[in-house]
Amino acid sequence: MKKIIYGLFFGDSITYGEYDGVFGGWVDILKRYALQRFHEGSHEVILFNLGIGGETTEGLLKRMPHELAARNSPEGNIVFIAYGANDLVVKDGSQLVAPEKFRENIKTAIQHAKQYSRDIYLVSILPISQKVDGVETPAGKLRTNAEVLRYNQILKDMAEDNALQYIDFYKAIVEDKEILLSEDGVHPNEKGYGVMAETALPIIEKYLS
Repeated sequence: MKKIIYGLFFGDSITYGEYDGVFGGWVDILKRYALQRFHEGSHEVILFNLGIGGETTEGLLKRMPHELAARNSPEGNIVFIAYGANDLVVKDGSQLVAPEKFRENIKTAIQHAKQYSRDIYLVSILPISQKVDGVETPAGKLRTNAEVLRYNQILKDMAEDNALQYIDFYKAIVEDKEILLSEDGVHPNEKGYGVMAETALPIIEKYLS
């Protein structure tokens, strides 16, 4: 009998797959791959896309315990935590979630995840396009690549401190970011999402065999 493993992807609009009308984003690409492999492997891996556009770690902590309890496979869970792109946004002169608070929230999220899973992945924030780096949007939001690096360092440190794996999408995208990001300079386009899926595929692969 197949072992059923759940993969839970917590994140914002980039986890949800916004701006990708072709593939539906990196998580959905992985979901389709896992479904295609259903008859081949000894394990069934069911992926849940729990991304919500605009969400910060503050929103995550409100829903995470409920989401984890509702989608708990007794045979194993994989938890992905992909936050920071909205936390670091400056609006009305201050960040939505300051660095220290972000660190604290990620720590709490890890504690929640550990109640259900030993396989927890922290996901890096993507670089932003040069054209929007430090530029305020009509909605009054401002992002900088300097802050992306700062918040990514927090994620790297938290992964190391908790012996978790870190998925470095930043590294995978940064060199070709101007062709892998969509017009808004923040979300990937379908090519960018493809690169992300390719980067994360070996992780899903190991649970399918």
